[in-house]
Amino acid sequence: MHAAKSSPDEPHGVSRKAELSIKMAEFEIPPMQDVLLVGRKAPIGPEAVRRMVDALTPDQYVILHLDHRIFEAVVLRKSLLTFMPQEKLVPILLEEASRVASEYVVIKAQVSVIIQVKRAVDL
Repeated sequence: MHAAKSSPDEPHGVSRKAELSIKMAEFEIPPMQDVLLVGRKAPIGPEAVRRMVDALTPDQYVILHLDHRIFEAVVLRKSLLTFMPQEKLVPILLEEASRVASEYVVIKAQVSVIIQVKRAVDL
């Protein structure tokens, strides 16, 4: 990574950096991954998302309507909920997405849940 340079408008010694991580994958139908967060004023609403998901991948996603300042719904791949209950997963998703989203967007997210288990066994 190259060091960021100060712009003429910045005070001496101030720099800004951005780290970019890109995940590329084959396009999927439906065009979503594990989670879709639907903004309150997004161009597509939860009912349109439900119709799309039901038509293309029936019984693979659950749609939760929210009382949230930015998002009106979250669409979750049901298999995620076998690893983590929605009561724990949804608040984390909302907290993180709220940092970067507005009510006008639909956010697609890839979620990877890794379970770590360490057990002691009497011999």
